[in-house]
Amino acid sequence: MKGIVTKSTGSWYEVKNEAGQMMLCRIRGKFRIKGIKTTNPVAVGDWVDYHLEQGKDTGIITHIYPRKNYLLRRSTNLSKLYHILAANIDRVFVTVTLTQPETTTIFIDRILVTAEAYNIPAVILLNKVDLLNTESLAKQKETFKEIYRKAGYQVLEVSAVTGYNIDKLKTLMKATTSMFTGHSGTGKSSLINAVEPGLHVKIGDISKVHRQGKHTTTFARMYDLSFGGHIIDTPGIRGFGVVDMKPEELDAYFSEIFKYKTDCKFNNCRHIREPGCAVKPAVKTGEIPLSRYKSYLQLLDEIENDSGPYR
Repeated sequence: MKGIVTKSTGSWYEVKNEAGQMMLCRIRGKFRIKGIKTTNPVAVGDWVDYHLEQGKDTGIITHIYPRKNYLLRRSTNLSKLYHILAANIDRVFVTVTLTQPETTTIFIDRILVTAEAYNIPAVILLNKVDLLNTESLAKQKETFKEIYRKAGYQVLEVSAVTGYNIDKLKTLMKATTSMFTGHSGTGKSSLINAVEPGLHVKIGDISKVHRQGKHTTTFARMYDLSFGGHIIDTPGIRGFGVVDMKPEELDAYFSEIFKYKTDCKFNNCRHIREPGCAVKPAVKTGEIPLSRYKSYLQLLDEIENDSGPYR
């Protein structure tokens, strides 16, 4: 029988077959992505074949169909293993907040670069805009939006509390398989409940000590949407290291940097200290936002040294 994996708990997987029936399955044998060692060979969003275990009401996954894409992250700090967050994604929504807690730009850029590398369209959801009620926060919001619009990304302001722009979010999600990801505490679960109230996804509190979210989503899970399509909720991520990427290809995943690359004196310019670099002058004039350039430099250093700090 063929089905789609809707929940992964590490050793067991919930699989929904083409008739809509659910089956609890496990794997037998080894499944691997060629050249990449993963902690979870089967991921939410995977299409699989399975058969019933003899004398039991559980199944065995026997085959994984080729994925059109998948999103990976390092499993732990400095680890050589990777974790598949989800597979066969039509769009990833990166949920960010500018306060309570504040999402760092390097974290956002890690996810965006990874999505670019795996050909997954990304939309930035700027959540909790109802809290941006001071002049300084309003200015910070406009600066943030300009940075990522210049990079070619749609930035959608939303509020799970007031319902602001939830209708626009639902339009983007209709008839697609969407993935929500982001730091703990950015309101992923609240947004999912706002989009589909009947799901009753558990919502966590914000830590008063570190102003960060507490993990409430332990495992990735796919939900059906009443207005068509599916949504994959993933655990709140505190770190996101880039995966399986070569230094010379990194600038292609920063559109505003790549735009100037052809004007560099050397075609292998790393945009650091090379003479005749066209990128560095664009950073000085503000054509390339400084935060994006700093993210590029940090990621380049991590890739070249295979370090991948987990923050």
